[in-house]
Amino acid sequence: MKILAISDTHGKLNKVRDIWKKLTDIDLIIHAGDFISDGEKLGSELNVPVIAVKGNCDGGRSRDDFRIADTEYGRILVTHGHMENVKYSTDNIIYRAMENECRAVVFGHTHVAHIEETDGIYLINPGSLTLPRDGSDGSYAIIRTTEDSLDASIVYYSTVMGGRKPPRSGFLRSILNYSDRL
Repeated sequence: MKILAISDTHGKLNKVRDIWKKLTDIDLIIHAGDFISDGEKLGSELNVPVIAVKGNCDGGRSRDDFRIADTEYGRILVTHGHMENVKYSTDNIIYRAMENECRAVVFGHTHVAHIEETDGIYLINPGSLTLPRDGSDGSYAIIRTTEDSLDASIVYYSTVMGGRKPPRSGFLRSILNYSDRL
């Protein structure tokens, strides 16, 4: 299965439409919140199944604002991440995945792309195509699953659409990225 994972589009879908023209064989789109209506709109517009969840900008304040994507590799938890406080720690999101017997989590909220494996659970944050907070001009994730494996990669908008603007990093940028509290 090949999955396009996006997050934090905030009502602006032009970059998603741009990258869609370059993608092939996408079986599922996962939209990890802010705005759930963007995910629903993409599903009807692109004629592909979408799993979308509410984010903090959707008024989502329930611990039950998550969905599960079933793949041949196993279950993937889809949540925005604000209720799990992902800006400060991934512990809560890992516990949520364990509670739901998921082997991976797709989340957003930080607007910073990130992939890691912790305690046997893949954590995948595609970042934001619309409002990135890593100094890039936006990112998304491509996830490929088989019965035996999950492979996820971050793709930067500029890499696909031409040019290369690497993300900026550093202590001060990190502080600024996390200063909005939710």
